[in-house]
Amino acid sequence: MVKDFNWCYSGKKVLITGNTGFKGSWLTQWLIDLGADIYGLSNSVPTNPSMFEILDLEKNITQYWGDIEDYQFVRKTIGEIKPDFIFHFAAQALVGVSYSNPWQTIQTNVMGGASVLEAIRHHDANVTLVFITSDKAYENVEQIWGYRECDRMGGKDIYSSSKGAMDIIARSYYLSFLRHQSNIRFGIARAGNVIGGGDWAKDRVVVDCVNAWQQEKSVEIRSPKATRPWQHVLEPLSGYLRLGQCLSENKLSTEKINDFNFGPNSLVNQSVIDLIEDLSKCIETSPTPPFIITGDIPFQESQLLKLNCEKALSELGWQPTLSYEETVAFTGDWYSQFIKGDLKGLMNLTKRQINTYSELSKCRFATWI
Repeated sequence: MVKDFNWCYSGKKVLITGNTGFKGSWLTQWLIDLGADIYGLSNSVPTNPSMFEILDLEKNITQYWGDIEDYQFVRKTIGEIKPDFIFHFAAQALVGVSYSNPWQTIQTNVMGGASVLEAIRHHDANVTLVFITSDKAYENVEQIWGYRECDRMGGKDIYSSSKGAMDIIARSYYLSFLRHQSNIRFGIARAGNVIGGGDWAKDRVVVDCVNAWQQEKSVEIRSPKATRPWQHVLEPLSGYLRLGQCLSENKLSTEKINDFNFGPNSLVNQSVIDLIEDLSKCIETSPTPPFIITGDIPFQESQLLKLNCEKALSELGWQPTLSYEETVAFTGDWYSQFIKGDLKGLMNLTKRQINTYSELSKCRFATWI
């Protein structure tokens, strides 16, 4: 009998680094709904508006404020909490920012991740660590087939190279130390091209659309023909939760790196223009035309990047749930509610989308939720 997420996480202590960000906030809400005891570690609320503040998450968790690069702080916090699970999200997550502030990007993504790994190396209680990097950790050669877990790490920009470096360091920590420590369960997760309600980060296409359309302006886009395998935020989060579950239940071998890609169906690969046009149909305030093309390209962007997720299906029994159309509808519904100014309604809608996603997964094919 497959045990569901509720059985795995209910009543457990879960530490989420970077919990005030977009993905961290969604995971926090999901785990609260599952009955987990949540602890957050972050240095600030990164955006305004903020999903973390809209959902008023701080009142339902124990929050630690501090820098992820501060090893002593990280080690002390983990030692105090003694979490059953850690999901490491904390990062500088924007390619554009890595061009304007490369040093801080490297400090946060590389040394911040190393702080968590070094703290875990000295931790003597049982813990499952799910270490989230990025699809951009792979060396992107614009290949048409998806990158697999055995492909080379790399990066042509500072953000991508910092994620690739952190991925390599995480593997080294596991092979050198963590796999020999019976109290530790460790896995690496990668995903990208995530959309969904509550994202307010700079230079993200959906965020740019919402900000422009609120002012009844057409959004300016740089790379209209760039294609992406768009996925709703709940898809990779379900994969992270499944990975944490399998690790904690000793269902995965400790003799190899347990690293997994989480992405949409291989047929999902729409252009930026497709996404904007489809999203504009879901948001009433979108103008005509919904976008204009600009030649202003402040930094180099990849045109094609997708993941092969066959390993997650084979070893975790995980696969994506939502179609592209459902992904766009979930996203458009959330931002439409935000634009109406009904923040209480947003809290209910967020919980409803999590429940709907879970029910759709169960009805369709999932054995992992």
